Amino acid sequence: MKATAKAHPIQGLVKYHGMRDEELRLPYHDSISVCTAPSHTRTTAAFDPSLEADVYEIDGESVEGRGAERIRAVVDHVRELAGIDHRVRFVSENSFRTNIGFGSSSSGFAAAAMALVEAAGLDMTRPEISTVARRGSSSAARAVTGAFSHLRTGMNDEDCRSERIETDLEDELRVVGGQVPSYKETEAAHEEAAESHMFESRMAHIHGQIAEMRDALRAGDFERTFELAEHDSLSLAATTMTGPAGWVYWQPRTIEIFNAVRELRNEEDVPVYFSVDTGASVYVNTTAEHVDRVEAAVADCGVETRRWEVGGPAQVLDEDEALF
Repeated sequence: MKATAKAHPIQGLVKYHGMRDEELRLPYHDSISVCTAPSHTRTTAAFDPSLEADVYEIDGESVEGRGAERIRAVVDHVRELAGIDHRVRFVSENSFRTNIGFGSSSSGFAAAAMALVEAAGLDMTRPEISTVARRGSSSAARAVTGAFSHLRTGMNDEDCRSERIETDLEDELRVVGGQVPSYKETEAAHEEAAESHMFESRMAHIHGQIAEMRDALRAGDFERTFELAEHDSLSLAATTMTGPAGWVYWQPRTIEIFNAVRELRNEEDVPVYFSVDTGASVYVNTTAEHVDRVEAAVADCGVETRRWEVGGPAQVLDEDEALF
C-alpha cells in the first residue's frame, strides 16, 4: 500500500478567491489555470499498519500545525473512500522554491492525492481525484488534470471538480518566472475575501471572464488569453488589497517586471503579458519565438528567473522513484 506521484504547479489565469466552505474548500466561483513544467512536487505515501501515528515530511522537515491539518484532510478522505484505518507515512519534495507565489500548494496536494489514491488501491479518474486534492488546496484540483484546466464551483464533489481544456496553445506557450521572494498569507486572504467591498464586483465580473477565457483557449488565441490573465491579476489584487487586512503582496521588483513587460509589448511589439497570483513573484507569458528576449528583460530587473513550458497532469511514478 505504497505509491509515488508527481504533479506540476499551476499559474492561475482566471484565479479563484475565497471559499464558501473552508473544510471542503469549495470556491465561490470557477477558475482556470495552466500547469508549469518542469517544476514539480514528488510525493511518496504508504499506508502502514505498524505506525502508531501519521508521519508527514516535506523537503526534509516534519510538518506540524496548520500544514499537517491540511494534509490530514486529504489523507482522512482517502481513508474514508477506501475503508481503511492504517496510519500513513508521507514524504514530499519540491524541485522549486516554495511559498513565493509559484503554486507550490497546487502541485503539493495534487501529488499527495494521486499517491494516496494509488496507495489505497482506489480506481478513480483524474477529475475524481481532483476532488480529493481540492480538500488540501482548490488550486491542486487543476494540477491533477494538468495543462490548461477549469475547476467549476459547486456544493459537492460531483459538481466541484476539474476538467482539462484542449487548446493549441499548449505547444506555443513559454513562461518566464521572475522570483521575488516575499512571504505570503494566501489562506488568510481567502478567509477574508468576501469582506472586501470589491468582492461582489469581482463575482459579477468573473463569469464573463471564465467564458471569455475558455473561448480564447479553444480558439488558440494567445494574445486574448494572456491579456485576460493579466487583467484578472489586477482584479484579484484590487480585491485582496481592499479586504480588512489590506494585503499588499507586490514588491518594488514586482512593479519593475510589470513595467518591463509593458515596454516590451508597447515598444518592441513582443507578445508578452504578466500574471501574478497571491504573491510578489511574477509569471511572464510569451511564445517560444520570443522567450530568450523576454527572459533577459526579466533578469535585468535584478531577479532570478525560471523558464517553463506547459506541464501535463499528475502522474503515478515507478517504484524506483519512491522517496523511501
